[in-house]
Amino acid sequence: MGNVSALETASDNALLAAHAQGNPEAFNELVRRHRDRLWAVALRTTRNPEDAADAVQEALISAFRNAGSFRGQSAVTTWLHRIVVNACLDLARRRSARPSVPMRDEESFQPADPRDRIAERELGIAVEQALGGLPLDQRAAIVLVDVQGFPLADAAEALGVPVGTIKSRCARGRARLAVSLGYLRDPEGEGNRRQAGHV
Repeated sequence: MGNVSALETASDNALLAAHAQGNPEAFNELVRRHRDRLWAVALRTTRNPEDAADAVQEALISAFRNAGSFRGQSAVTTWLHRIVVNACLDLARRRSARPSVPMRDEESFQPADPRDRIAERELGIAVEQALGGLPLDQRAAIVLVDVQGFPLADAAEALGVPVGTIKSRCARGRARLAVSLGYLRDPEGEGNRRQAGHV
């Protein structure tokens, strides 16, 4: 039991090192610690639950096998996200001819207040659809920086591109999202259009 407790309090770097040295539980603890964020990034990048599951599985197998090659030049979580994002991009390129399947409601954000659930769900669906309309490189940058809250430098590290490229992709992606979601900023305009339709 003491061993489990030691693993739970160990740093990510210590867990990865322990895994590389043969500890059978260390990698499981690392996955338990980060799986939710890795899944969220994969789901928003691929926009398909099956593809996200495949990408995360491929990424974790790769991380499991290549833990010994981790040089510690970035945070373990950044390294894991890079592997997941690369798996998502590879999968998306391989399946680019196949249309994506919209996420089911239960996979979208669920607010705590049930009174706001319908509005939040509609907003979540609109945002997911707008994200899906972005080019893959812009979508990956937006998901890491704006959705997951990664610093620009960490997102650049995860995607293997310069910080300036991340800034550019985010700026272009945000501009496209602003156009796609512009109607959300003008609910009064929407109301006026509805009233005009009733007149």
